[in-house]
Amino acid sequence: MSVEALNALQIDLIPQPQNVTVGEGAFPLSGSVSIQLPQGASAEDRFAAEDLASELKAGSDLSLKIESNGLAGIQLVRGGEEQPAEGYEMEVTSKGVVIRGSDAAGLFWGTRTLLQSIRRTESGLEVPCMTIVDAPDIDLRIMHYDTKHHQDTLEYVQAFIRQLARYKANVLLWEWEDKFAYEKHPEIGAPGAFTKTQMQELTAYAQRYHVQIIPLVQGLGHVSYILKHRNLRHLREIPDSNWEFCPLKDESYDLLFDLWDEAMEATPGIEYCHIGTDETYELGLGEACGCKAKAEEIGREGLMQIFLEKCVAHVESRGRRSISWAGRYRPGADAQPPEKMVLMAGRSVDDMKQAQKAGYDSLIYAPNPGIEPLHLPYFPWTQHSMWRAETRRVRNGSFYETANSISQAGASGTVKGSVTTSWDDSGLHNQAWMPRRVCASEFSWNSRKPQGEVDVEAWVDRYFREYFGPQSLNLRELYQILQDGSVFYYRTFQRSVWHWGDVGKMHLPDLPRDEMEYNPFFQNRYAQLLHAAAEQKQRIARALWIIDDNLSNPDLRNRYDMDLYRTVTDLMGHNIDLILMLGRLEGAITEAHQKNYADRPESLHQLERGRDMLQEHLDDRNRVYGTLVEKWEETRLPKGLSTPDKDYVWAPDRARHLANRTPDMKYLIMDEELLGVEAYLEKLKAFIEYYRGNLIR
Repeated sequence: MSVEALNALQIDLIPQPQNVTVGEGAFPLSGSVSIQLPQGASAEDRFAAEDLASELKAGSDLSLKIESNGLAGIQLVRGGEEQPAEGYEMEVTSKGVVIRGSDAAGLFWGTRTLLQSIRRTESGLEVPCMTIVDAPDIDLRIMHYDTKHHQDTLEYVQAFIRQLARYKANVLLWEWEDKFAYEKHPEIGAPGAFTKTQMQELTAYAQRYHVQIIPLVQGLGHVSYILKHRNLRHLREIPDSNWEFCPLKDESYDLLFDLWDEAMEATPGIEYCHIGTDETYELGLGEACGCKAKAEEIGREGLMQIFLEKCVAHVESRGRRSISWAGRYRPGADAQPPEKMVLMAGRSVDDMKQAQKAGYDSLIYAPNPGIEPLHLPYFPWTQHSMWRAETRRVRNGSFYETANSISQAGASGTVKGSVTTSWDDSGLHNQAWMPRRVCASEFSWNSRKPQGEVDVEAWVDRYFREYFGPQSLNLRELYQILQDGSVFYYRTFQRSVWHWGDVGKMHLPDLPRDEMEYNPFFQNRYAQLLHAAAEQKQRIARALWIIDDNLSNPDLRNRYDMDLYRTVTDLMGHNIDLILMLGRLEGAITEAHQKNYADRPESLHQLERGRDMLQEHLDDRNRVYGTLVEKWEETRLPKGLSTPDKDYVWAPDRARHLANRTPDMKYLIMDEELLGVEAYLEKLKAFIEYYRGNLIR
C-alpha cells in the first residue's frame, strides 16, 4: 500500500487500512443512493446499513433508501470464512461500492472506512475508486474512560461511543466509581448517577456499534469514593486513610462482590470485568487489622495475592474474565496471578512474551502522558519544576509514546489487546483525551510494522485533517502552544500537588503601611516568572487567533472540541494575566510611595489604579470561569451535584488529585483563592480611604 497514493486521493483514513489498491476514477454520491442488504440480513447488518444512511444524510442533500433488491449504489454483504475476525473488503468502482465483512463487526468497520473515504469536489461528493482489504492486528482496542471526578450526560456518552467506533476502537473500559447508582449500597452512588437500567441501555447501545463496555470498579486500593462514607469506615486498613480496604476482613469482600455483581448485571453480554487494585500505597501497614503482621510473614505481594485470588474466583463464578491493574507474571516466583486473569503487562515486550509462554493473555499499557491540567502533552516536552533548578526528564510526547509502545507490542504478536488510559486526576474534559485515543486506535489496528517504520509524524498530519477537516489550519502549532501553556498553568501557584506535591508558593505584593512605607520586592523576587509570563502571553494570543480562525470555518469538524480549547486557553491567559497584573500592581503602589510627599493627589491616583487592576482581574476571573463551566456543562452534570433527594458527599483523599481539591469546578481557580486577592483588595480599599482622608495635613 502506498501512503502517498492515498494522500494523492485527498482522503485520510484512520486507522490506516492494511492493504489498499488505488484505481482510476470515482463513484459519485449524489441524488438518490440505494444501500442494498441481502434478504434475511441480520439485525446487526441492518443496523450497519441504517447507521451508514444516517451518517451519509448528515450535512448532505442525499436521498438514502435501504432495500434488498434492485441496483445498489452501496452493497453490504458478508464475505467468506477466509477473512479474519473483524475483517472486511471494500471495493469502489465508478458504478458503486461493495463492502464484504467477515462478520458483523467487520461489515460495520467497512462502513466506517467508507464514511472516511468521501471527498468533496466542485461537482459534489464522491468516493475514489480503490480496493481495500483490512483487518485488525490487535483484538481488544481498549479505551479507558475515567469519570471519578465528573459525570457526563447520557447523550454525551452515546456520542462518545459513536466517536470511538468511527476509529474502530472496540472496548470502552469505564472507571465509573460513584457515577453508578448501586442498589445494594445506595450511599456510594453520587446524586444523579446512572441507574442500572441506564447502564444496560448504554451497554446495548455500544454493542450496536461493536463497542463493549467493560466495567471497572476499583477494589482494594483507590476506593476513597467508597470508604469516605461513615458507615463503611470500619473496612479501612489504615483508620485515617479512606484509600484502601483491609484485605483480611471478610466484609471487604462482601461489599466489593456486591458492587461487582451489580456492575456485571448492568453490562450484560460482556466478557470481562475489571477489578481495579492499583495504587495500594498503604497495603501491609495496618496494625490493628493484622495486615502489618501478615505482610511481615508473606510480604505485600502475598497480601495482594490473597486479594486477587478471592476476587478473580468470584468474578469467574459469574461467567466473566478478570482484568486488573495489579498482578504481574514473574518467572520463577512462588506467587503468580490467577491462571485466567488478563494481565496488564506494562510496556515490556519481554514481559509479555514470558507471560504468553506461561499461558496468560496480556494487554499492552500505553504510557501515561502526564497529569498536567487543561491540555495534554502530545508533542515532545521537558518535564521540570519552575521552583527548582534541575531538569527532571525529557518526554517524547503522548503521540510518540503511545504509537511506539503499542506498535512494538503488536509487532511482537504477544498481546491480546491494548489499553489507552485517560485519567480524570487533573480534571480535563474527556474530549481532551480524544487525540490520544485516535492515535491508539490507529496503531492498535495496524501495528505489525517492522521497527523503524512507525511514522508518527505522518499520522499526526492525517489526524488533524481527518478529525477537524481538511481545511483546518495550524493545529500542530496550536497543540504545542496549549501543552506548553498547560505546563505553565500547572507549575504556577499551588497546583502541583498530586501524590507527593511540588507546591509553587507565591506571595502577593506588599500592602503600603502608615506613611506610605513600602517594600517593592515582588518584581525582583519573581523576575524570571514575570519574564516567562510575558512570553506565554504572546503565545496564548497566537493560540486564540488559531482557534478563532478555525471556528470561523463552517466546515470545521468536531467544533465542540475547538470550543473547549478556547475555554482552557482563556483560563491559561487569565492565569498569565494574574502574574503580570501583580507586577503592574506593585509598580503602581511603588509609584504612589515615591510620590507620597511630592504629589499626593498623584499618589492617590496610583493607589486607585492598583485597586482597579485588582477589581478588573476578579471580574475577568468570573467571566473566564463562568464561560468555561457553561461550555463544559453542555456535556456533563454540574460537578459535585446535590439533588433534593441526596447530598453529594465530598472528602479529600490520599492521592490529592487536582480535580478533587474542591467538590465543584473551582479546583481550576482554587489557587487564586488561596492567594487571597479578594482580601488584599479590601485591605487596599481601606488604605485608600485612610490615605484620602489624610491628603492635607
